Amino acid sequence: MHGQPNIIKSISLISISLLVLSSQSLANQQLSIFVSMLPQKFFVQKIVGQSIPVHVIIPKGHNPVTYGPKPSQITELSHAQLYFAIGVPFESIWLPKFKALNPKMHIVHTEYYIKKVAMQSHAHEKSHKQHDTTLDPHIWLSPPLVMLQARHILMAVSNLVPSQHSLFESNYQAFINELAALDIELMALFKGFSNRTIMVFHPAWGYFCKAYHLNQMPVEIEGKEPKPMALKKLIDYSQSNQIKTLFVQPQFSQKSAQVIAESIQGQVVEIDPLSEDWTNNMRNTAIKIQQSLKMTNQP
Repeated sequence: MHGQPNIIKSISLISISLLVLSSQSLANQQLSIFVSMLPQKFFVQKIVGQSIPVHVIIPKGHNPVTYGPKPSQITELSHAQLYFAIGVPFESIWLPKFKALNPKMHIVHTEYYIKKVAMQSHAHEKSHKQHDTTLDPHIWLSPPLVMLQARHILMAVSNLVPSQHSLFESNYQAFINELAALDIELMALFKGFSNRTIMVFHPAWGYFCKAYHLNQMPVEIEGKEPKPMALKKLIDYSQSNQIKTLFVQPQFSQKSAQVIAESIQGQVVEIDPLSEDWTNNMRNTAIKIQQSLKMTNQP
C-alpha cells in the first residue's frame, strides 16, 4: 500500500507525457508546408523531422521551368501555412497566384542573401561567356550554399512552431555538420587535377563547380542547342582537351547529347540536379565527375 501513491504519480506522469505527445502529433498533422522541388523537401525534413509532412509542387521527372501545378495541388495550397521558395523560374509565375489564393500563407525565400551569378554559356579556348540577363537558380547544388538556405528554414519553422524550436535547432546543427563533412569529402575528390573542365548539356552545375574549383562547359545556351559553327568549336575544344564525357540530366531529351558524344568519341552520363536523395546524389555526382576528370587528365 505504501507504493500506491508512487504508482498513481507514475501513471499521472505517463498520462501527461502521452497527452503532450498527442497534442504535438495533432499540431504536426495540422501543419502544411510546401516547397517547389524535391531537394528542398530533403532540406526541410532534415530540420523538421519526418513527423511533419512536406509537400512538393514539382514532382519527379518534371521541368521546373515549364511545370504547372495540378488542381489538387492548388486545393492543398489553399490550406498551407508555409511555402519555401528557392528562386526557380516556375515561382516567378506561380507564387503571386499562390499568395492571392492563400494570403495567410507565409512565403520564405531561402535564396535571400545568396549572390547569384549569370548562367554560363559556351567556353572554349579557356574563355568563358555568360548571359547578361539570366541568373543561375541552381543554388541547391552547392553544399556551402545549402548551409545558408538551412538557416532560413530553421528560422521559419521555429516561428511557425515555437514549442519545437529546440528540436528544430538540434536537427539543424546535425544537418550543418553533415553538410560540412560532405563539403570536405567532395573537395578531396577533386584534388590533383590540372584540367578541371567538365562538359554539361544544361549549365546547372555552376555553383557546384565554383565550390570545388571546376570549370563547367555547357552545350546549350538559354535552353537552345548550339548552331553548327558553335557546335564545331565545342567539339574541337573537347577533342583538344581530351574531354570524353558529356553530362546530361534526365529531365531533358538526350538525342542531341548522343550526337555530340559520338562526335568526340565519348559517352553520355546522367547526373540529376533534382534528386530528392540529395546527399547521396551529390556524392554520386561528384564520383562521376571525378571519373571523367581522370580520363581528361590522362597523360
